[in-house]
Amino acid sequence: MVGKDTERIPRRPPPIFEETDETVMGGVLSGGIFGVALDDVNQYGPHAMIMLLFAFATVTALVLMIGESLL
Repeated sequence: MVGKDTERIPRRPPPIFEETDETVMGGVLSGGIFGVALDDVNQYGPHAMIMLLFAFATVTALVLMIGESLL
């Protein structure tokens, strides 16, 4: 039987997290979109990740559309 002190994957310490009273856009911009999305510096990490998803999807779509129009 495995005890509580012998975990298979050791837990890492939680990141430094600061709650903010700003709006979603203000909170994401104050911590930097990559810092908020990847390092969870405040509570808007999921929102920033969705913004990054849309940005990368837009760039990918533009590259595919430009590549298709060149053929």
